[in-house]
Amino acid sequence: MATTRTRDWRPDSWRSRPARQMPTYDDPERLKAVERRLASFPPLVFAGECRELERRLAEVAAGRAFLLQGGDCAEAFAQFDANKIRDTLRVLLQMAVVLTYGAGMPVVKVGRMAGQFAKPRSQPTEVREGVELPAYRGDIINDIAFDAEARRPDPERMVQAYMQAAATLNLLRAFTEGGYASLTRVHQWNLGFVAHSPQGERYRDLADRIGEALEFMRACGITDLNTPAIRRTTFYTSHECLLLPFEQAFVRIDSTTGLWYDTSAHFLWIGDRTRQLDGAHVEFCRGIENPLGIKAGPSMTPDELLRLLDALDPDNRPGRITIITRLGAERVGELLPPLIRAVVREGRQVVWSCDPMHGNTIKTAGGIKTRPFERVLQEVRTFFEVHRAEGTHAGGIHLEMTGEDVTECLGGAQAISEAELTDRYHTHCDPRLNAQQSLELAFLMAEALKAERAALRRAS
Repeated sequence: MATTRTRDWRPDSWRSRPARQMPTYDDPERLKAVERRLASFPPLVFAGECRELERRLAEVAAGRAFLLQGGDCAEAFAQFDANKIRDTLRVLLQMAVVLTYGAGMPVVKVGRMAGQFAKPRSQPTEVREGVELPAYRGDIINDIAFDAEARRPDPERMVQAYMQAAATLNLLRAFTEGGYASLTRVHQWNLGFVAHSPQGERYRDLADRIGEALEFMRACGITDLNTPAIRRTTFYTSHECLLLPFEQAFVRIDSTTGLWYDTSAHFLWIGDRTRQLDGAHVEFCRGIENPLGIKAGPSMTPDELLRLLDALDPDNRPGRITIITRLGAERVGELLPPLIRAVVREGRQVVWSCDPMHGNTIKTAGGIKTRPFERVLQEVRTFFEVHRAEGTHAGGIHLEMTGEDVTECLGGAQAISEAELTDRYHTHCDPRLNAQQSLELAFLMAEALKAERAALRRAS
């Protein structure tokens, strides 16, 4: 069932295109052997789940839902822990409740989990004390330790990444289907260090109101026993489509439609460093049916964005494309409107999401990479303001965050200072929001979405 988009496409057609941000393996035959093993493994996700996510994202594109996408900057083998997975899911559930209750719209929950192992790098090598080695590209490729053997790309790491992704997915499905995500547990999600914070108090008040609403519904005969939506939730996984040998190994034909799906995740995005129209990553994503994201940094032009939409979604399928802008607090007000106007002018049906993390990264005087929380908030505020001015829907947020009590981003209600950054700075790559900062951002977005809906009601 080839479409116009996929008639001349094959899962390996990307290999004839320039491929940026890809490692060089020193044993091609060993790499091929690993790829063959991966291709024989069971899929991590299923085509029907990807189609359901696209249907839900179509609701976001239409202004009737909101996309919440978040998780680790880069998952690590050494930090694989059930409690860590649970705590990140817990914060995402809290954020979703804040958004759903505060803004009055459904929230599509997508994790940067169960596959976010590869990272693009600004430089191919790293130099320390006169020693130059290959850059760390994520645990699926090499190790963070600074020695020659650790930094050598090893294809066997793809197998370990698959095993960890499968275990993570198994746990996520148990939590979301087995009762942990039930709204009747809304108070229990507020455990840990967040419970005694200003955001925890604010969340507790909201949870009290939800509890009262559930009591009323129970009196009317609507309970978690007869209403599945109260008892469980749907949670999808996503990662950057970066390491193409791994991705190709999980491309499978869906038996019900005859179409190709990448079964490594429900949702994949093309990074700001790999979105070249003639490049391998765009070519690969062109042929798979999964919902896709396009990261749009400051160098993205309206013309380039439209060409990418033509290549990846010529049929203008609602829910197929999410444009994830990462423009920075200082430039989002200038750069976002031309992108929106070009997309609207062409009648494109896309989800607009804001990544307020990558455009706001700085280094302290001590050389520590961080993100000032106020800049994160400012980019989100401006994102909503621009969409309100343009009459379009600010449809989502894309965050690097964790449920751990880390000190990686400056500011927030905890007022994390430069001196405190090293107290609990655990990330393998980029700084993440902690649970308190994530909740604070969720309350801000709920207010912005409420204002957007009020403006639409006045306009109608």
